[in-house]
Amino acid sequence: MTRTSTLDVVFAALSDPTRRAILTMLLEDDMAVTDVAEPFEMSLAAISKHLAVLAEAGLISQEKRGRVKWCKLEPDALRGASVWMQGFGQFEPVHLDAFERFLAAELHDGGDEDPA
Repeated sequence: MTRTSTLDVVFAALSDPTRRAILTMLLEDDMAVTDVAEPFEMSLAAISKHLAVLAEAGLISQEKRGRVKWCKLEPDALRGASVWMQGFGQFEPVHLDAFERFLAAELHDGGDEDPA
């Protein structure tokens, strides 16, 4: 798989809020599939499909321990996406307080002018 197609698969997996919630849950610890499914109002089959998408993207791994299938976060899979996003970090972050002061000053200064 090329770097671009890998990024596409990762971002596609991250595009769904349920899958993002699952990744957040797995930040804490490995979880059994049934435990992953518990907080969601959907079938175990639907959760399994979400887990398959995450596994295909390399974001999680699954391992069978006895009769139970466990899910584990694979944080290194996000490295490529993170590096790609950091390329946009060249822009200064917006400082809202400073921007608000600037707007207030501009509006105040603009109000003193004669509109004629």
